[in-house]
Amino acid sequence: MITFVPEPRLLESPRGRDWPVLPSTPAAVAPEPPSGADVVIVGAGPAGLAVASALWHHGVRDIVVVDRDGRPCGRFFDRVDLLGQRVLRSPYEHHPGVEGYRDCELLDFARLHWSVLTPVERREIRMAQAGHRSVVPVDVFEAYCRHLAASHHVTERTWRGSVREVLPTSDAVTVRADRFSVTARHAVLCLGEERRSAPDTWWGGGYPPRGVSYWDEPVPESGKRLAVVGAGLTAAHLISTGLAQGREVHWVVREAGERYQCADVNSSFFRPEGRARFDGVSWSDRLELMGRFRRASIMFEFRPLLEAAEAEGRLVVHRGKAITKVTPGVSLQLEDGSRVSVDYAVLALGTTPSIGDGLMPDDAVLERGGWPQLDERTFAYVGAPRVFAVGAAAGMALGPAARNIDGHRVATARVAAAVAENLRRDAPLRTAAKDVARV
Repeated sequence: MITFVPEPRLLESPRGRDWPVLPSTPAAVAPEPPSGADVVIVGAGPAGLAVASALWHHGVRDIVVVDRDGRPCGRFFDRVDLLGQRVLRSPYEHHPGVEGYRDCELLDFARLHWSVLTPVERREIRMAQAGHRSVVPVDVFEAYCRHLAASHHVTERTWRGSVREVLPTSDAVTVRADRFSVTARHAVLCLGEERRSAPDTWWGGGYPPRGVSYWDEPVPESGKRLAVVGAGLTAAHLISTGLAQGREVHWVVREAGERYQCADVNSSFFRPEGRARFDGVSWSDRLELMGRFRRASIMFEFRPLLEAAEAEGRLVVHRGKAITKVTPGVSLQLEDGSRVSVDYAVLALGTTPSIGDGLMPDDAVLERGGWPQLDERTFAYVGAPRVFAVGAAAGMALGPAARNIDGHRVATARVAAAVAENLRRDAPLRTAAKDVARV
């Protein structure tokens, strides 16, 4: 059998180029959003941007987007740049745009800016046009997200705020942030995922000891020996950066070997027949499918780079050895009794979906095994029908692809249609209520 392995140079693309931008209104200048709206979107990452753009096409313009950073996709790209990541795992056909409305899609956008692209990037576009897997530069994706935010008037409807509570009632939803509150007919939670913490047994819980940090924090460039703990794409980026800095990198992988594949979930789940595997399946069976297919893996492009570094002794891989203790200094004790001593250690232990617990009452989330209970047709919370989920939280309704950009697009199409229909249905009631108030 012949295995095709893409070239490592596909991992490199320029960052920070000047892209032509659409004339647009500025970011929200009012310190606080209006107290009422048709829809509140919590989170302005790729999922929140997709939802806001889709609602615009449905004619729903009275929206408020609340985001902790206050910039559409700002936190997403800050994390990407912190890792030194230059290309996305998602191919061109996976994008946060809107289907069915002749919107400019990611591949269209890249072709329109052909003169800005490198020869390698142009070749990848030709690959995408031919129906093959292609690599999308982070720079192209960020410029496209800015285009979406401008063309769908998302930036001007986005406010910075840390959401403290989401309180649903039978006819409205109130979102309370640190500085303001907004009551809307519907809310869409695009909360994304948060880093997974290390087990308490490693150092007794709490913040990591000296010389240890998580993947979403800056890594000091001092020190010759670096340890990276984790088996996913984030770990691969951290390893690549450490090797480029001339460090000796130790890679601790709990499983017996690394997993290299194009996507972080089985590609079948991006297609209707794959998503149909969740239809009519019991909760326990879905949990089994999520555990089997939502596992850490690395883009194929990293394989030659990491294998060469290991052969040369610049990368030491500790396979099949779980960590039992971490002590300052830094020493990682493994389950076989051996120790890995380094100057600094970075933990890339994966992520957990933010499902709305801690924001909404328990009877709204109806959490089961770390997942909310959602209507499988609309992705509304069963316990709070005016609140919807897009992103990783929809995993048990949509399947493993829910956490990916293409999964966002599938969920967005259903959620936006459901919200728009509900608003049309409620419009006569709202008009009648206003007439009564005038009398």
